[in-house]
Amino acid sequence: MDRFAKRALVDLVMRSACTLATALALAPLVSVLAYVGAQGLGGLSWGFFTELPAPVGESGGGVGNALLGSLVLLGLAGCFAIPIGVLAGVYLAEFGIGPFGRLARFCADVATGVPSIIVGVFVYSLVVLSMRRFSALAGGLALGILMLPTITRTTEEILRLVPDSLREAGLALGVPERRVILRIVVPTAAPGVATAVTLALARAAGETAPLLFTALNSRFWSTRLDQPIGSLPVQLYSYALSPYEPWHRQAWATALVLVALVLTLNLGVRALTASRKELR
Repeated sequence: MDRFAKRALVDLVMRSACTLATALALAPLVSVLAYVGAQGLGGLSWGFFTELPAPVGESGGGVGNALLGSLVLLGLAGCFAIPIGVLAGVYLAEFGIGPFGRLARFCADVATGVPSIIVGVFVYSLVVLSMRRFSALAGGLALGILMLPTITRTTEEILRLVPDSLREAGLALGVPERRVILRIVVPTAAPGVATAVTLALARAAGETAPLLFTALNSRFWSTRLDQPIGSLPVQLYSYALSPYEPWHRQAWATALVLVALVLTLNLGVRALTASRKELR
């Protein structure tokens, strides 16, 4: 076997191994999506998205309040975590070379692995006990804390991928460093930062444990930030634990809606970032 044939054989083997590994990695995700879709598709209707949960023994009902509550909680979490996380990532990428930067990275890495229930207990002791009530504000704060380390570390890594030549070109033209960062570095890394925010939102959208300690749940329409509020993960948790078969069907439908919400977040941000790149 000559050298060319040997290289072609090695290339074929490695390509086949990579393709097989990719298929094995995608198999669990595809299986989960297919099973949840098969179980939950039959429970979807217009009323499911717009109506309140029905009492036990009555047909119909929906998760309109939980869907609205999840959007409110994600909005609150984003308002808290996105500005702080992006600015922290910019600092670590551009100036975080000293002891404080190393400490901040270490804390962010540790916070990434902290169980979400611990964050829920922390916010419960900090906010819920102080307000003497469960609230949407406490739930948004808990989800924001969970999002913060992901946004910070991913933003830092994305900004580090921006070529130094862009920074040097801006500085060579006499542009102040702060303007180089805000006008050149950050816009260049914007698609990656948007991906970081999407990953953090996707993680927060499916969290249940911290919401049980903070936002609790509500079976009614509620948008007040100082009152308990419904959410899709908690509604799914309640329905799945119930002994009633109609609620089990609605639990599968709720799971499908939750998965669709996460997929919509990812696809929406990817579409926006792609259109922005075309405009440039």
